[in-house]
Amino acid sequence: MTKRVVIADDESIIRLDLKEILEGDGYLVVGEAARGDDSLTMIKEHQPDLALLDIKMPGIDGIEVARQIKDTNTVVVLLTAFSQRSLIESARDAGVVAYLVKPFRGSEILPKLAAILDPSRSNSKDEATAHHVEDKIETREIVQQAKELLMSQRGMDEPAAFELIQQAAMQGRTRMREVAQQILNGEFLG
Repeated sequence: MTKRVVIADDESIIRLDLKEILEGDGYLVVGEAARGDDSLTMIKEHQPDLALLDIKMPGIDGIEVARQIKDTNTVVVLLTAFSQRSLIESARDAGVVAYLVKPFRGSEILPKLAAILDPSRSNSKDEATAHHVEDKIETREIVQQAKELLMSQRGMDEPAAFELIQQAAMQGRTRMREVAQQILNGEFLG
């Protein structure tokens, strides 16, 4: 059975990419919106299996849309460039089942969506993909905190702080997450 989807993101290129990825995999996109309030109307009208909602949108945000459709059969997955723990927690409280971090690729999101929409067909590869996405979100959060610390303590701008972390990771042949964690723990000497 074809899964029906509503996509809501204020960036038209993201909507277009998602539509292309999903339709290429057999999904039916029944609605697209740039505003949260418009997506809510579409979801109520079309009753899709899945709603892919950006967190930050004009009108109402994706978390509020999720909250308002919590008691329906529509599965909500948030699209986000943010990984703040508070957003993630309020999304879970609103009934959001998962989130996808932008930018994303079809090879990353299709297995995750398949596992979400049909858990009985889930396999260890899907679980590994989901774990990988969770790990990426945590890494982004740790790197963001380290950048903010460098910016406040060393007076750096964001690109310089990011470059410092990136260069230290490459020179130390380690992950940016580990360098960021050293910065947060006060163990970074760079």
